[in-house]
Amino acid sequence: MKRLLAVLAAGVPLAAALCLPASASAATAPAATAPPVSASAAASAPAAGAFTCADISVKAPAGTTVESVTAQRHEAGPVHVPAVTPLPAVDVPDVPAHCAVTVTLTHPGVDDHAKVQVWLPEQGWNGRFQAVGGSAFAAGDYGAALAGAVKAGYATATTDAGVSTYLDTAWALDDAGKVDTALLKNFADRSVHEMTLVAKQVISAVYGKPASYSYWNGCSTGGRQGYMEAQRHPGDYDGILATAPGINWDEFEVATLWPQVVMNQERTYPAACEFALFDQAAVKACDPLDGARDGLIGDPAKCRFDPRELIGKTVECDGEQETITAADAAVVRKIWDGPRTPSGRKLWSGISVGAAFDLAATKPGADGQRVGQPFPVPAAWVATWLKRQPAFDVSTITYAEFAKLFAQSQAEYDKVIGTDDPDLSAFRRSGGKLLTWHGYADQLIPTQGTVDYRERVERAMGGAHRVDDFYRLFLAPGVDHCGNTGSTGPVPTDALGALTAWVEQGKAPRTLSAAVKDSSGKTVTRELCLYPSVSRYTGHGDVADAASYRCVRPRH
Repeated sequence: MKRLLAVLAAGVPLAAALCLPASASAATAPAATAPPVSASAAASAPAAGAFTCADISVKAPAGTTVESVTAQRHEAGPVHVPAVTPLPAVDVPDVPAHCAVTVTLTHPGVDDHAKVQVWLPEQGWNGRFQAVGGSAFAAGDYGAALAGAVKAGYATATTDAGVSTYLDTAWALDDAGKVDTALLKNFADRSVHEMTLVAKQVISAVYGKPASYSYWNGCSTGGRQGYMEAQRHPGDYDGILATAPGINWDEFEVATLWPQVVMNQERTYPAACEFALFDQAAVKACDPLDGARDGLIGDPAKCRFDPRELIGKTVECDGEQETITAADAAVVRKIWDGPRTPSGRKLWSGISVGAAFDLAATKPGADGQRVGQPFPVPAAWVATWLKRQPAFDVSTITYAEFAKLFAQSQAEYDKVIGTDDPDLSAFRRSGGKLLTWHGYADQLIPTQGTVDYRERVERAMGGAHRVDDFYRLFLAPGVDHCGNTGSTGPVPTDALGALTAWVEQGKAPRTLSAAVKDSSGKTVTRELCLYPSVSRYTGHGDVADAASYRCVRPRH
């Protein structure tokens, strides 16, 4: 559970500024008619450049009705973010005085209630708007990223899309047991667009002028939302930072249940320390491939480590000696290889060699023997959206049924939430810039899915050089999902700053600066290379220093 908490916390785009709102929740009022709803009886436009945290008028985006608008000023000081399962409460210090505006939208006839939060610093606004995304099944932020953005001088916004929290999927099915397509559409796409329209109105009302630039910032689910904005609403943002994006949603959500299916079908459940031994052995074998022994696999696709090399090796697990068996090695090979049909046809990529085996977690069973413990997000997707049975036991899925579920998910949900349309021509014409980084050691969203999408965009839009003009991808060796505290590799230090320089000054990033502290406390730095280039050690210098590496085109 601790690792789950870390993973979900890392989904917050501005993890360096953990925070939560004070009390900006809006009481839902009876549905209003189409005209704008004001936070007070009399709405008046402020003079240009004036700051006001009252009299906020919001015009309903097309297809929606504004149910309520509230505006509340918060003094400078700490912001308390209450616990939201499975995350604990956190306090964000030194948040500047700000205006918190909450707008509740509904789609007539749907009975949904999507809450948009907009926070605006009272002083020191940098003239920019930064929207922040969600994580897992939460469409938006609960305060940490909002407070972080305010501290950095941004006006910022998020939406809950009218759905629920990270792991609560009770909203997925209606009373008849059918998929609630309206709420799924909110989560997939339209609520972020509507939030964007509302936030821009609020910014203009509060400051008396619009934001000069608009940015999206999200990881995981938030990364997927950023890509969806580029694909379907290309004029919403000048710059989109989409990290470890959950694109190809209909495929990877099923694919990441594969490790559990493999263990259940093979009736073999390696212990966590056994999986760790395979991981360590792979890193040791493939670490030198980039020219330096720095504890990182520079390009997992080039790693040819065979897990069968560990058969017969022993490792201590919780005081017990475990011996690696041929069955253990076979499970690892299948997990790394990724999902296939019973006939052997490849369905999706597996987790990268060198990534942790979180998706293959186990727990003690009723008889004391290990059993699978599936990661809750893909398990919920399969049980709820595919089986329409939230209590469905995913441990019963066979290889044959897995292949059918994979195909079903593609057929039913690709157009709704797939987020994999390679035609970004409208986004390019709008002048937008899309920046993505993804950790090679991402244990939850296979990195290759992002690579495959980027290559599809290149094929659809005239090749790598033309695509680099507006969309750049950087891959981070040794970095796990969203670059949380478990990463051994250097994590980008200011990707949003790089995006801002690209949008506002035309400085397209050729590398992304990254850093991490190793186990001894030493800072390790690296310049992440623009895809498809990879980092290679020059042969001299400190292996922990970015200056000792250069970016080169990979050999095929």
